Amino acid sequence: MRLAVNGKPRDVEGEPTILQFLEANQLNPRLVAVEHNGDIIRRELLGEVQLREGDTLEILHMVGGGG
Repeated sequence: MRLAVNGKPRDVEGEPTILQFLEANQLNPRLVAVEHNGDIIRRELLGEVQLREGDTLEILHMVGGGG
């Protein structure tokens, strides 16, 4: 199926959950924030939200530092 991930088309096998998608792409769910079809998804729900054809994901990486 095809998704839009951070504005770019992406082909994905099956219909994974967001958590499965993150893990398959070596993304630590504790270090990213995920927006799914315009809604911010709470970390504890990442394993419950099923991805479907045409969904959009915005994945933001947490960056430490500052001064």
